[in-house]
This record gives sequence, C-alpha cells and structure tokens, in this order.
Amino acid sequence: MNINKSGSLGILIISLISLLILLIIGRKADEPEKKEVSYPYLIYLPDEYAGSWKKDFPLMIYLHGASVRGTDLNKIKAYGPPYLVDKGKKFDFIIVSPQCPAGKSWSSENWFGPLLKELTSKYRIDPLRIYLTGMSMGGYGAWNTAMEYPDRFAAVMPLCGGGDEKKVCNLSQIPVWAFHSGDDNLVPVSETEKLVKKLNKCGGNVKFTRFEGKGHAIQWVYEMDELYAWMLDQKKTGKRRN
Repeated sequence: MNINKSGSLGILIISLISLLILLIIGRKADEPEKKEVSYPYLIYLPDEYAGSWKKDFPLMIYLHGASVRGTDLNKIKAYGPPYLVDKGKKFDFIIVSPQCPAGKSWSSENWFGPLLKELTSKYRIDPLRIYLTGMSMGGYGAWNTAMEYPDRFAAVMPLCGGGDEKKVCNLSQIPVWAFHSGDDNLVPVSETEKLVKKLNKCGGNVKFTRFEGKGHAIQWVYEMDELYAWMLDQKKTGKRRN
C-alpha cells in the first residue's frame, strides 16, 4: 500500500514538472511539437567575408511570401533582398533566404531550429546580431517565429503581415519595426495594428510605419537604406566569440 502511494506521488510530481516545463517553453500540454525540417535556402555572403577569418558577421533571415513557395530556389529572387542581391546590390551582412514548401506556411513546421544550428556551425555569425524579416506570408512568419524564439533575435522587421496576438508580448524586449499600407487588400492593416497596440501595452520597443495608397506590394521597403542602418544598430547583450 505504501509502495502504491509512493508511486502515485512520484507520477504526480513528474506530471507537475512536465507541465511546468511546457509553460516555460510556451507550449500547451495538448499542442503537438512541430516536426523539425530542413528547408533549402539561398545565402549571400558579404565581399569582406572571405578575407575576415576572425570576424563574425550579422545575419538577416528573410522569409518570402506565399507566391514563391515550392522547390525552385530561383523563385525567391522575384522580390525582396534576394531580388536586390541578384541585381548586384551589396550588403555588409549575411542574408539567408529559406524556401517554404508548397502548401505550407512558416508556422507549419520547425524549420528555424535546424536552420540556425546549420548556419552557426558553417558560417561566422555574430550571435548578438541575428535579425528576422519577411513580407506577407513571410511577415506572418517573422512575427510568429520571433514570438517562438524571442531569445534569438536582435530585431524583427515584418512587412504587411500579422501574428498571434496572445504571444506578441514575448517580443517586449526586442526592437520591432513593422510596415503596412492602409489600403492593403490582401492582408488588412488591422493585422499589424493590433499587434503593435498590444506590444505597446506590454512596454515593447516597436516602430510602425503605415503607408497610404501603396497596396500590398511594398517590397520596395527593402530598398530603403535606413531599414538596414536601423537594423544594424540593434544588438543583444552578451558575449561574442571574438
């Protein structure tokens, strides 16, 4: 009888510990863990990278929209940073552009964990200066991925996206610069506005640039040098490797 009581107590303790862990990592007990996957990606390395063997470089991860999902990486070059790189524009940071498979969104699977692990093992990346951006479906991806991994990013720049309002306070310690046009007929501007409003209530550091008359196609934002200047000004606290 004592053994049964002891066993029941042990099971209860283990259950409580498991529940506590789930609460800490932000996953509900009935929420399935996402499958880890490896998405193919384009990578851009600055000209300086090859000759700077002891220097770590900032990393910007760019998430594309729904129209260029699939298995052809060249489709990603249709707009955004990959388009600019393809046209010869130079950047002084690493740019990685993964491709989401057809029929999925950036929230369908755990692509970020495996991607970051691979990138940090292969390339000299400054862990204090990792940035995330995306447009449309990629804007949703930027918001939601940052909410899932708030300790990884130094700044987030979502364009015409949206996300989980219940988790947006996870970003209260991360600088965010969001963009959206008031006449967007594909993703309502309210999707960004509600996140910005909630994040401000949480004491977040958020900038919101609202355009008028620009529609959904605001990919030209990535041609704004001030976006990258602001981005590179943001860094997490901690120790670098060099």
